Amino acid sequence: MRRMSRRGFAATAAVGLSGLVTAGLAVAAEMSEGSGSGDSRAPRRGDPVGALRGMWVATVANRDWPSKPGLTVARQRAELLAHLDTAVERRLNTVIFQVRSTADALWASPYEPWAQCLTGVQGEDPGWDPLGTAVEEAHARGLELHAWFNPYRVANHTDPSKLVASHPARKHPDWVVPYGGKLYYNPGLPEVRAFVQDAMLDAVKKYAVDAVHWDDYFYPYPVAGQVFDDDAAYAAHGGKFPDRASWRRDNIDRLVRETAARIKKVRPGTPFGISPFGVWRHAGTDPLGSNTRDGVQTYDDLHADTRKWVRENWIDYICPQLYWNIGFAVADYAELVPWWSEVARGSGTRLYVGEALYKAGDPAQPAAWQDPAELSRHLTFTNQYPQVRGHVFFAAREVAADPVGAMAKVVADHYQKSSKLIH
Repeated sequence: MRRMSRRGFAATAAVGLSGLVTAGLAVAAEMSEGSGSGDSRAPRRGDPVGALRGMWVATVANRDWPSKPGLTVARQRAELLAHLDTAVERRLNTVIFQVRSTADALWASPYEPWAQCLTGVQGEDPGWDPLGTAVEEAHARGLELHAWFNPYRVANHTDPSKLVASHPARKHPDWVVPYGGKLYYNPGLPEVRAFVQDAMLDAVKKYAVDAVHWDDYFYPYPVAGQVFDDDAAYAAHGGKFPDRASWRRDNIDRLVRETAARIKKVRPGTPFGISPFGVWRHAGTDPLGSNTRDGVQTYDDLHADTRKWVRENWIDYICPQLYWNIGFAVADYAELVPWWSEVARGSGTRLYVGEALYKAGDPAQPAAWQDPAELSRHLTFTNQYPQVRGHVFFAAREVAADPVGAMAKVVADHYQKSSKLIH
């Protein structure tokens, strides 16, 4: 996901962190005693028994799969199975498969059109059942298949006429807000909130997915000089709130709570997990925040109160995207892991950590990422914290290609044996 999207944004923190990602802020990721954790316990070798070992498979803009639109059914299927086989080879136990990236679907949905990433034409039947195949083939390999949805993103452009004529965003233009070069459904409209839940839960009803998964697209990441125009929705629905930000957070809180309740009815026992941007709030903003600075805060910028969702047990797992190296000055991995561990402590919400495999060996990244051992150090570090129940790697393309051997190092150091996920 380059395009200054969720992953690109987390990678560079272009809003707020812009200008700070310099060589002077990169610190070699050598583990030292304490590492900012205040915990002198010796780390365990290997990951906890039954921990989640996952990878994301992104379909947006053909990031990981299919490799390009318009492939034959046989080629699409072969590429999908190759990703599942790679997960097994790497001794992973979970694949988080993006099935609704831009308000279109990887299954025959009565709510939204077939995904453009399959055929190159939004709404065109691909001639097979990608989600059904993914579930069946993952289970045949002993893998869990978590269905990854993006609730509000409609398109990576702002021209509704480029959407298929039957698209709900064209039938209900009042539902849509253009912002930052993209189209979004308006989270402030109750009818939109109900619709996106219906669209996502259709897949949960039809397929034996092992979890429902969201990433960090709630209200969009801020774009300098642009305004997310929800004036009419705020005027209609925001009267009881002290300010627009409080109303927006309540809109996202309602989406989370309502979806969690509906999952329990549609497919009881199915976990609901969210993978937000890694910083809730900075300590300089809120004494409950993390020792980070100068970047995005999900509470303030995306109107997503991720800490509340954990503490209130609204979700079954949280997987913050901690896409920074140990020692990174403005958002240190070794500061954020203890912070999230404390948030999860005593809650019923499992904590997994999102890992930036895609940064390993990238010459545009700080010096620490040039060392193939950086990610392995992350897993060693988190072994001090029993709240951390596993890791998810972004993304499948890098898990397979592993250009500098960072994934192989993780497997050799931490995944010596296969392990089934225990919820």
